[in-house]
Order: sequence, then C-alpha cells, then structure tokens
Amino acid sequence: MDIRNIAIIAHVDHGKTTLVDCLLHQSGTFRANQRVAERAMDSNDQERERGITILAKCTSVVWKNTRINIVDTPGHADFGGEVERILTMVDGVVVLVDASEGPMPQTKFVVGKALRLGLNPIVLINKVDKPEQRAFEVQDETFDLFAALDANEAQLDFPTLFSSAKQGWAAEDPEDRPGNMNALFDKIVEHVPAPKVDADAPFSMLAVTVERDPYLGRLLTGRIQSGKARPNMAIRALHRDGSVVETGRISKLLAFRGLAREPLDEAVAGDIVTIAGLTEATVADTIAVPEVETALPSQPIDPSTLAMTFSINDSPLAGLEGDKVTSRLIRDRLMREAEGNVAIQVRETEDKDAFEVSGRGELQLAVLIESMRREGFELSVSRPRVLYRSNEQGQREEPIEEVVVDVDEEYAGAVVDKIGRRRGEMQEMRPAGAGKTRLVFHAPSRGLIGYLGEFLTDTRGTGVMNRLFSHYAPYKGPIETRRTGVLISLEQGKAVAYALYNLEERGFLFVSPGQPVYQGLILGEHAKGQDLDVNPLKAKQLTNFRASGKDDALDLTPPINMTLEKALAYIDDDELVEVTPESVRLRKRYLDIHERKKHARRAEAG
Repeated sequence: MDIRNIAIIAHVDHGKTTLVDCLLHQSGTFRANQRVAERAMDSNDQERERGITILAKCTSVVWKNTRINIVDTPGHADFGGEVERILTMVDGVVVLVDASEGPMPQTKFVVGKALRLGLNPIVLINKVDKPEQRAFEVQDETFDLFAALDANEAQLDFPTLFSSAKQGWAAEDPEDRPGNMNALFDKIVEHVPAPKVDADAPFSMLAVTVERDPYLGRLLTGRIQSGKARPNMAIRALHRDGSVVETGRISKLLAFRGLAREPLDEAVAGDIVTIAGLTEATVADTIAVPEVETALPSQPIDPSTLAMTFSINDSPLAGLEGDKVTSRLIRDRLMREAEGNVAIQVRETEDKDAFEVSGRGELQLAVLIESMRREGFELSVSRPRVLYRSNEQGQREEPIEEVVVDVDEEYAGAVVDKIGRRRGEMQEMRPAGAGKTRLVFHAPSRGLIGYLGEFLTDTRGTGVMNRLFSHYAPYKGPIETRRTGVLISLEQGKAVAYALYNLEERGFLFVSPGQPVYQGLILGEHAKGQDLDVNPLKAKQLTNFRASGKDDALDLTPPINMTLEKALAYIDDDELVEVTPESVRLRKRYLDIHERKKHARRAEAG
C-alpha cells in the first residue's frame, strides 16, 4: 500500500481539528452508526475547554489504496516545540487559512518552519461559507506570505482548494459545493510525494514525540526512515552525537489506524509508528538496529523565553485541598514533563523546595500548572520573567515578540498608547475590513506580561491579539509595571461580610465572605499606589443601644474572579500565586508583615 505523510498546519481556531474530523468520517474510518465526539482529535480536557490543540496527534485514513497519515499540529506558538519536530516526520503540509481572517502570526510561524524543511504546501482556504469571506484576496495574501518567507519556485506554485470543513466539502472553485472532501484526498495523493526512505537498509527511526503509558511504559513515536520494524527486534538508541543511550528490544509495535493505536506484526519504511520497550531514549534520539552507527539529523529547538519559579505551598492552608504537596513529588512531575516536552526546561535552584521552569510563553506554563492542579498538586508560582542573553559584544539582549492586533477603529488609539508605554514599536497599521484596524508591533516579551487583561478592557472585549517570538534585541530599558497596590490580610480566619463591606471603598476585592484568609493573603486591589494591611475579620461591635439585627443586610459587590492566567499576569515580583486543586489565591512572598518590611528596606538599600 502506498503511504503519504502530511501535517495540517494553521493558526489557532481556523478549523484544523474540525477538518480532521471530517476526513475521518468521509474516508470510512468510522462506521455509519458510530458515535464520535466532535473535535475527536482534541482529547485532552484542557484542549476541549480552551478550544485549542496543545499536543500534536496522529491519525491515519485509507483513500483509494493509499494510507494517508495525518498529523494535527498545535497552532499556538507556545507549543511550537511540538510543531518543529512533527514536521520532520511528514513529506507535505496542508496550510489551512481562514477565508475572512487570512494568514495570521501562527500560520506564519509554522509555515516558515515547513518551507525551510523543503516541504511543498497545499493551501486550503477554509470557512468560505461565511458571509464575510474574501477567499481570493486571502489566496493572494497567502502567496505574499510564502514569498516573504523565501519560498522556492516549487513552493510558490502551490495548489489551492476552497472548503467548509464544518459543512464537509472541498473544491477547486468556491462556488462548487460538491458535498465531500474528495478533491482534498485526491490532491494529497497527487501532490504530496511518497516518503523518501530506504526500504532495504537496516531499521532506523528518529523519535519525534515521547509519552508515558501506565502499561507499556515509554512510547516513542516517529517515522521509519529505513528498513522494517518487528516486535521483539533488538534495537538501541543513539544521541545526536552518535553515542549510545541504551540498548533493548521492541516490546510492542503500534501504529495509528483511525483514532486508535493498533498493534502491528511488521511496519515498513515510511510509516509513522510508536515503539515501546526502551526506558531512557527521548525526543531527537535515533532508534535503530545495533549495526547502525550514525544518528539521523534532528532539528534544534527554539530557545525558551520565559521562566517561573515553582515551589512548595507553604501557606497556612497548605495540604487542605491537594494530596501532592512535597517538593519531591513536584520535582518528579516537572522532570517527567521536561522529558516529553522539549520546549520546557527544569532547573533546580539553591532553595531545595523550588524549581525554575522555563518555556516558550505564559500560556504553555499556565497549561502545565493547570494540569498539575487537576492531578492533585499544591504549589506556589512566581510572576513570569523573561530570560535575557548576552551577545558577542557583551550587550544584554531580551526576547522581542511580533504582536498582531485586530481592533475596532475607535480603540486603536488606546492600544497604540498602551503598547508604546510598554516599549513596543509599531511596524504597520492598515484597515482589516469590517471596521477593524490591523496593528503590528515589535514589543519586548516582558512588556507584554500581564497586558492581555488590560487589552480586553481597553477594547471592550472585541480586540484580538496574537503574539509570536520574533528575535532578540538590545535591552529596551525599564517598563512601568502595575500602578496600584494591594490590600493584604493581617489576620487568619474566615472573611467577615461587615469587614469586606468597609474595605470596598478602598478598592476591588478578590475574596467573598466566609472564605478562609491568612496573614499575607492578598484580599484585593488597593485604589492607591501603595500596599495596605487590613483586617478582614473585623466584626460589627454590638452595644445594648443597638439591635443586633439592624443594618445586617449588607449589599456587597461580587468579588473579581481570579483565574490562573489572570493571577499570573496580575502579581508583582514580591508576590506569588498559590495554586491548589480547588483554589487560586494571591499572596505575598513573605507572609509576615515585619519580614516584608525588612526585605523591602533591603531591596531599597540594594
């Protein structure tokens, strides 16, 4: 059977996963009466809740005696560590572009990587059923993008199809609506080359993703580059430099058939398979028979740009909601994450109860924290900070991101002003149709930490902002941080409605009556620039002149609900987010008021 390996790449929310659902249904992978969840490939809880793909996944369909292995890749740049490696497994890409939005930053990010690897694209302009579609303009914009990314002539001569994945059709003309995806299947078989592999050479494969299975242990997925693989075959793993990592046997050989992994008796060169049986081999290692001496070339990974400190939860409420609270358990979980996710690095700090975790962006680290809290972990995390580097002249350089903003024209001024204050430089400003303006900036990553909430407020929730790592540049100078102080609890107990009612005039609150509080917990935002220590347990004084029931119906404003992402963006350098399976709390790093003052004086003197 012929094999074709393709990746589907696109910006967040352009319809990638819906398209894969459609291809699975139309290729006959599912029985006519089989019930399948919508967005079947996004199987992770957080993927379904956030509506994004976090982990790359494989599936395969058979079309006219050709097996098409399809990889659904993350569109979000924070998960780009996945994308780079996945592209080394495939021989062609389907670039999915929204018919009204056109090519977006993450389209650019992944397409650039695909073009550099020499992959020839098929462009699929999706959502042409939308009333605001502008399919042919988007086709021209896509050509311009490819040209800007130094595509070669063969890549610029790309075939274009128009589709509505939601309605289940693709065609060469947006006016034809055939009711099926046959045009896309045929184009993949015709345009994507068969894998360039050597079927007669000894077995070798590059490990591209690693997972852990409770029954099979470590699972390594990749494309067989040469030879054949069989269960119980002797193999060894080689590092990029050719040194031997370990030797072992293939205990299980699996391949993707539809949405399930099925065991195989034999797999041939060109197929994408999963191997169990090794305990130490990881991503970018070559898995091969013992006579192979040379490792396969592998892709270097883009650098981490942000770091956060993960430490044990040492608040008075520690251990009440989670069952995984020790530094040993946190360390093991972080090391396991770093093993399978090469875009994340973990470093032990001088304080044995804290670990520095670095990654591509706030979203990637927030997804890791959210996964840990759902698994029962309790931990404290610091404000994200950028990672600087020194250039050859010894100058300090910081990561710069390309920020693409689509806003209603009336809010463009506020956005330009705010990003300008954060040391962003405007690169482009043009109308984007439908009364919207597209703004493009180059801004330092540290200036954008915590900006999203402010941006949504300034644009009344109508703005769309996309960020992408662009390059390193010389340090841009100081950037103003949060302008307000916070209200800090002086006491431990349960917050009292009367006390909170009296604190409302001081600023916005994050806690509600009856909620447990402790000394050093952040209760809310102080309207003025400095922090204020307050007592949230102060009850109303009763005297024999006043009836106890009078004035009891206090009308409190609902507190601001601090989600994990909001909390990480909000805190300052001397504050932490306490994360437990049921709560997200903001607190000061030093809970004792005297300790805080001592450290503040030391910081001023230093």
